Formats: sequence, C-alpha cells, structure tokens
Amino acid sequence: MTTRGVNADAAGPNAQTNPLREGLRLERMAEPCTMVICGATGDLAERKLAPALYNTLLGGFLPPEFTVVGFARRELTDEQFRAQLLEGINEHSRNRPAKPAIWESFAQGIEYHHGDLDNPAAYKELGKRLDRIDRDRGTSGNRLFYLAVPPSLYPEIVNQLDQAGLAVRGDRRKSGGKRGWTRVIVEKPFGSDLASARRLNHEIAEVFDEDQVYRIDHYLGKETVQNLAVFRFGNGLFEPIWNRRYIDSVQITVAETVGVEGRGDFYDETGALRDIVQNHGLQLMAMFAIEPPVEFRAEDLRDEKLKVLRAVKPMSPAEVAANTVRGQYVSGWVEGEKVQSYRDEPEVAPDSQTETFVALKLAIDSWRWA
Repeated sequence: MTTRGVNADAAGPNAQTNPLREGLRLERMAEPCTMVICGATGDLAERKLAPALYNTLLGGFLPPEFTVVGFARRELTDEQFRAQLLEGINEHSRNRPAKPAIWESFAQGIEYHHGDLDNPAAYKELGKRLDRIDRDRGTSGNRLFYLAVPPSLYPEIVNQLDQAGLAVRGDRRKSGGKRGWTRVIVEKPFGSDLASARRLNHEIAEVFDEDQVYRIDHYLGKETVQNLAVFRFGNGLFEPIWNRRYIDSVQITVAETVGVEGRGDFYDETGALRDIVQNHGLQLMAMFAIEPPVEFRAEDLRDEKLKVLRAVKPMSPAEVAANTVRGQYVSGWVEGEKVQSYRDEPEVAPDSQTETFVALKLAIDSWRWA
C-alpha cells in the first residue's frame, strides 16, 4: 500500500463525505475564543493556518465571536495582516477563492499585535488587548496560543506568557470576572533529538499543565489519514485480513512537488528525517499498524500508537547502513517547471550535506505484524 503526501487542502469543494465515518467522531462548533498566533508573519500562518481556519469557518465549526490575533516583530497594520491571510486562503484553501461576504465577516475578528517575542512589554500590551477582546467580542477569557515559531523559541515565549500572567495553570482560569481556559499548541519538529525533546517538554511543563498542551502534527488532520482508521475499523471486510498473513509489506510515500520555498535556513538545520519521518512518517505508520482502540478518544489512540512505536525493532549501526538511504535533490523539472538544486536555494550552505530525501525500512515486532 502506498500513501502519498498531498496538500492538506487538496480535496475539492465537491469532495464526498465518507459514510463510514458517521458516528465515529463528534463534530461540533468550537467555544468562543481568541487564537494568538505567535510568529504570525511566517510561512506556516499563511500557507496552513489561514486556509485551515477559513475552511473550518465554512464548515460551521467556528462561532461568530472567534478572534485571531497575529503576534510578530514585523511592523504591520491590521489591514496588512488581514491581506496576508487572505492571500494564503486564495492560494492554498481547498475552497479558494475566499467568498467576499464570508471573508469580510471573518476579517472583523482579525487583529495584529506588533512586538518582539522576547520583549516583556509586548506581552503586557498583548494581555491588555486580549482583555479588551474579551469585553468587545465575548470570547469569555478563552485563549489559544499557537506557537508558529522554531522550537528553540518555545521556552522564551512560554516563560514570557507566564511572566505576563497569560499562562495560568489549569484548564480554567479567571479573566475579567469570567471563567476561561488557556491552551498552547506547539508544532513540529519538537526538538532535534530525544534529549532536546525531553528538555522542551520539561520547560513547557514548568508553565502549563499537560492537558493544556497540544503537540500538533497537521498530517493527522488530512482526510486520507483520518479515513485510514475508518477504513480499518469501520469495515468488517478489511480488519480480519489486516495482518502479516495477507499483507507482505507496506510502503508509505510522502512525496512533495515543491522545494524548500524560502525556508532554506530552517530546512538546512532540520533535513527530511526530522522534518518528515520522525513525525509525519511515524504517525502514518502507527495509524496503519495500531490495534483497535477501546474508544475513538485521543487518549486511547495515543496509547495504541505508542505500543506500535515501542514495537519497532531497534537497529544496530550496520543495520542502519543497510536499511536507510539519504539523498539531496539537484536541479531538474517538476510538473513542467524548472527547479533549482537544493544547494542553490537561498540561505542553504553551498556544500550542504542536509538530506532532502530519506528512505528507511522498519520492522514492527508485534503479534499482528512480526
């Protein structure tokens, strides 16, 4: 079986709903809240977050009070920030272009907060802005901080939120006399190795409780990935043959049609193994190989995926050499367009050894697959 990575918004507006998914998850409108995007002028906010929020709005899952506050050091007006998000929607949303009436309504709840992410004064002013939004838009003190920044900045931002009184422990907090929750979302890559990942976990846990922290892998929101569990557990035909007796091997392909696109400084420090395999790739593998969870709850799915990861056979250095391949793309043609080599990308070292391609063979030592 081959699973190809595609744009998260690749499905067309007329895509059909999978009837097998009915009853397997609860879809409801979110509570009113303010979403603060730290690092809001970056690639992630424009290419991923703006289209996702717009699609969620069209799906009827965002309340009218929902508010977005972009927080970054670049000097922008509210209108300039809105224009940036609109451009992202028009280029990357599966429902592009944005419908004028819907966008105008959505844009009324979009603001921009200028400030350095390491400046305490910027967070104090942010707190005042959020209090004003609570009063004016009825967001009830509910605040979601999305850290759309490199992981190296997580500790600084989390500590600044804490010092400014914006990261009160517990799922519920007091704000302006109203009850409200505070949550934080962190993106991948979460650290560069086990030690740094544990260190990040510890630093975040110093400020937030575990149930306030959401470590997101946006591949899990793709329709193909969500349908994989339904394809298995919602269909009595496939589950009995989903094992080593009938499946010889599984190939998971995450294929891109674009280069690093201005992310040379980030990618040259990360590489394909950390950027794709250790998060997206392993999540896809785990979703394919898990045992049926007791219920379709986050905790149960997490526990079953953890069992799969623990069952992956460790490799010796010799086995690593025999079962892994690294590569780097050179200049060529993709879908009729000329593409420059990776080393010619801006902010990439001319002698870079960072891999843009990686392939590896893993074995799962469990009763189902061994």
